[in-house]
Amino acid sequence: MAKVYNYEFLPSEDSECETFWEWAQLHSICKDYLSHIPNGGARNKIVGAKLKKHGVRPGFPDYFLSFPCSGYPGLFIEMKRRKGGVLSKVQKEMIDNLREAGYKVVVAKGWEAAAEAVQKYLGEL
Repeated sequence: MAKVYNYEFLPSEDSECETFWEWAQLHSICKDYLSHIPNGGARNKIVGAKLKKHGVRPGFPDYFLSFPCSGYPGLFIEMKRRKGGVLSKVQKEMIDNLREAGYKVVVAKGWEAAAEAVQKYLGEL
């Protein structure tokens, strides 16, 4: 029998990102080297066109830790909801490209998975 989830009580991806950012600000390396890449979200056409001219690319992961470690030049994190979040085709292609370029890329289901990915990347776990 298929599992049925009540998504009403699950945090949104935005909430997961906010909590992850709060956690990251308590971590010395993240405080200095972690950045959110604002590619998603609803925008009006003028802002969307301007961002596209600035180089916003669809499918790029949500976060980048620009700290070389564990044999990688950096860590990208694509944040998803704990349950129900899925990668788009464009996201899968971008993740494959980044991995081929030598980066560590993690798809994190919730802020705790993202925090754990950072700690593993930095050799803390």
